[in-house]
Amino acid sequence: PFPAAPVAVPSPPAGLPAGLEDDRDQLIPGSRLLLVVEDDPRFAGVLRDLAWELGFQCLLAHTGTDGLAAAVHHQPSAILLDINLPDHSGLTVLDQLKRNARTRHIPVHVLSAVDQAREALELGAVGSALKPVQREQLLDVFRKLETKFTPGVRRVLVLEDDPRQRESIQQLLATEQVQVECVATAHEALQQLREHTFECMVMDLQLPDLSGYELLEQMAAQEDVSFPPVIVYTGHTLSRDEEQRLRRFSRSIIIKGVRSPERLLDEVTLFLHQVESHLPPERQRMLQAARDREAALDGRRILVVEDDVRNIFALSSVLEPRGAKVEIARNGKEALALLTRSLAQPQLAVDLVLMDIMMPEMDGLTATREIRKHSEWQKLPIIALTAKAMRDDQEKCLQAGANDYIAKPLDVEKLLSLLRVWMPRG
Repeated sequence: PFPAAPVAVPSPPAGLPAGLEDDRDQLIPGSRLLLVVEDDPRFAGVLRDLAWELGFQCLLAHTGTDGLAAAVHHQPSAILLDINLPDHSGLTVLDQLKRNARTRHIPVHVLSAVDQAREALELGAVGSALKPVQREQLLDVFRKLETKFTPGVRRVLVLEDDPRQRESIQQLLATEQVQVECVATAHEALQQLREHTFECMVMDLQLPDLSGYELLEQMAAQEDVSFPPVIVYTGHTLSRDEEQRLRRFSRSIIIKGVRSPERLLDEVTLFLHQVESHLPPERQRMLQAARDREAALDGRRILVVEDDVRNIFALSSVLEPRGAKVEIARNGKEALALLTRSLAQPQLAVDLVLMDIMMPEMDGLTATREIRKHSEWQKLPIIALTAKAMRDDQEKCLQAGANDYIAKPLDVEKLLSLLRVWMPRG
């Protein structure tokens, strides 16, 4: 007898973890659709079941790449995003979602085993929850996402004592969907925050009655005052200390300057979750201009710790044209020596380290642990370059003290996203 014909087994659609189902084959146009980007199948199943229970359709993706593709293609109502993904950090996914005009308005809530709330909120996430997450917390997350994608008028509070500035900010931000409430004093602002909910607040630091810092402290201390995302939009240059003080409160610090209207519009539309294609053409052009500049790298000193000449060349050719100064070390020992020299010469101070893990003499994990032993380098951002996207490799890097990781071969867009996320501001 002839051998039986092999049975064709349909392969699961890209991005669907084995053994899990979602709604990708029966999507209803116009339905409330939740995209879950999570590589732990058990937890992805929990999130999907809760989404179904609350009347959402649900799509699952278990890598950052699949999650980004699904977001662009399906335009979900909201996204739940895990940070520790197998192919690259969830923060790079968030950065790329928020830099794409087609996905920027979609509210994203981050779930993470390590606390990266500040980075996520600065990139425009609506919130961040630490794993393990209880059911009650998850219900809160869903409620928060729902308020962000439900249509309706968005309210912005502007606190600025100069009438001309107030007027120009009002004209820049107000549309049919955006109501701008302007006040001139901190006390008026507190009153407004007691009585209304705002999607975000734009404030100057130089106020007639309280300083901006005092106002932020009062907002944090008073139970009956809402605390929306605050954009500090100020005329004077901030020192590192002032910026650190503000960082405790504000997700975003914008310094008034020649190009600042674009930056301000960019930040506010991020927090209002406005659909960019619905904005007037002139505003769409301003937003594109704000995003085209790679200001994050200009004049920054990046230490590349890598023994492979091809990788050094590839990294330099990405970083140097964007204004970064690249220092090279061939192994962990050279990296430590270079960092030590920079202590005596502040003009050589390094802003960020790209650390290869596999190197002779002293590998990247050992070098990272050594760097973290020094108090001067506790805050120095270190991004590990791992040879393959192995979960235990990533976890070892984070345990050794790296802020994040990226797998080789390097994807330029992902690398630039990571640099934007971790490059020190100021």
